[in-house]
Amino acid sequence: MSRFASFREFYPFYLQEHSNRVSRRLHFIGSCGVLALLAAALVTANGWWALGALFCGYGFAWVGHFFFEKNRPATFKHPLYSFAGDWVMFKDILTGKVRL
Repeated sequence: MSRFASFREFYPFYLQEHSNRVSRRLHFIGSCGVLALLAAALVTANGWWALGALFCGYGFAWVGHFFFEKNRPATFKHPLYSFAGDWVMFKDILTGKVRL
């Protein structure tokens, strides 16, 4: 069973797991890369770009966790909440709620 009953309960934990500024920056860069690669997949109708988006997003995020946060990505225990958390944090960075 998950220790979180909702995403609302999970998100503060998610932010705590991303307290390192370099890690947040790597997540942000990875998310920007995901958007660019998905756009390339749509424009070119080439699915390989979408596969690249997957590697880009997780690659940057996991480098942040393993080398800067020194923790395991929440994806391993909470994949759906973690995926949502990535995009909510991305939005919060863009709106200034989370510092980059």
